[in-house]
Amino acid sequence: MRIVFMGTPAYSVPTLKALVEAGHEIACVYAQPPRAAGRRGLKAVPSSVQAEAETLGLPVRTPLSLKGEAEIEALRDLRADVAVVVAYGLLLPQAALDAPRLGCLNGHASLLPRWRGAAPIQRAIEAGDAETGVMVMAMEAGLDTGPVALTKTVAIGGAETSGELHDRLSLLTADAMVEAVAALGAGSIAYEAQEAIAARTGRETIYARKIDKAEAGIDFSGEGASVACRINAFSPFPGAWTLIDLGQGPERVKLLRAMAEAGAGEPGTALDGRLLVACGSGAVRILELQRAGGKPMPAEALLRGAPVAAGSRLGRG
Repeated sequence: MRIVFMGTPAYSVPTLKALVEAGHEIACVYAQPPRAAGRRGLKAVPSSVQAEAETLGLPVRTPLSLKGEAEIEALRDLRADVAVVVAYGLLLPQAALDAPRLGCLNGHASLLPRWRGAAPIQRAIEAGDAETGVMVMAMEAGLDTGPVALTKTVAIGGAETSGELHDRLSLLTADAMVEAVAALGAGSIAYEAQEAIAARTGRETIYARKIDKAEAGIDFSGEGASVACRINAFSPFPGAWTLIDLGQGPERVKLLRAMAEAGAGEPGTALDGRLLVACGSGAVRILELQRAGGKPMPAEALLRGAPVAAGSRLGRG
């Protein structure tokens, strides 16, 4: 198959590599433009997909938008059989969706119609979902509304972070897309409308809104299970945080992994010397954390040098 690949972050790279390894012809790789980096923002850093495409010797385009007629014509001129889109990050107008002969396939990291939108991995963990997965769908003008061709489901681990789940789903998306493209080329691909999936599975349509750094401060007044899910969902980005006195007064510390446990006490109170923290209902065990300027480390390792006694208070100030 002659493929146009569209993707930007590291999540998309395994799919690009898998399509190349499967023997498909990559007509062009589209990625978002390089972004300013460095202390003064003077260095333009290419995205993970652009960097990988250049390593593979593939042609790359990095338009600011696909809405202009010139970009649509350039896309048509590639005469692709299909466009494969994985976390591209730019809106594809209808003319772009219609440019490839067989349309566009999109890999999405959720069990649709649950968690349409920008942050499906984080929101699934935050909500305490027991499972998630990836779906390959035919793209249409709506946001993640297209009919689904292929689904792969995985369980979410009890203390799994969004970073860990991201990496697992990235590889799963690659497998799913190679399978879907093969079916498309063979003429055996079959689609199921998301409305039919919802009726069959009972899944509600929920939108996974973009993660805001303002959400990251942890409030221990909720249920322990919910607090743990929130911590794991926001690890590594944006990094859930609280204030902890580690011997030099309260300091802001990132909480990178947690799990719910039994316990009772005033919310935000350490119930033992191993960072079991009381919540509004139950408690949460902090398993991994990071001081400002430091490296992520297990709680037990940090506590050996900076103990937190039972009765200490944690909070956002």
